[in-house]
Amino acid sequence: MFSEERTYRPELLPRQGERNAWILALLASLALALLHFRGVVPFFSWIFVIFLVLSAASISLGNWMDRHTSLRLSADGTAFENGLRRVKLAWTEINEVRILPARWGEQIHVIGAQAHFTFNTLGELQFKGENRTKVGFAQGQEILKEILKASGLTNKQKNEQYAYYSRA
Repeated sequence: MFSEERTYRPELLPRQGERNAWILALLASLALALLHFRGVVPFFSWIFVIFLVLSAASISLGNWMDRHTSLRLSADGTAFENGLRRVKLAWTEINEVRILPARWGEQIHVIGAQAHFTFNTLGELQFKGENRTKVGFAQGQEILKEILKASGLTNKQKNEQYAYYSRA
C-alpha cells in the first residue's frame, strides 16, 4: 500500500502573537514592580500580570508543540508526535476515526484501543474578510482518506455532533 513512509507537518502560525504576548507580560510586570516600590499594589494587578504571563507561556508552548508536530504514514501504520506525546498505531489497531467540525477546518480523532491522537485539516484564519494565515495540516483531507483506506474503516455513521468511521 505504501511504497515509502510519508511525514506530514502542520502549517505554522507566525510568531508575532507570541512575541507581542511576552512584551505585554514584561511591560505589565515592570509596571507592577514600579507600583510595588511605591507601596501601593492593588490585588487585581497581581492577578492581571499572572494572567498575562500564563497566557504568553501558553502561546509559547502551543507554538513549540506545533513546531515539533509530525504525522507519519507507513506500511506498518501511523505515528503522531507533538513534542509532548508520541502515539504509534498499527493499521489494525485503529478502531474508529471521528470527524468533528471545527472553527477552522475539521478536527480528526484517530482512536485505537490503547491510544489516540488528534489532528486538524487545513483551515484559514480570516481578519476583516482577508485570509491572514493557515492552520492545521495542508494535506489533512489526503491524510484522512489514507488512514481510512489503510485501516479498513468503511462503516460511516453520523450523530448530532460528528461523523465517524468504524469497522463494518
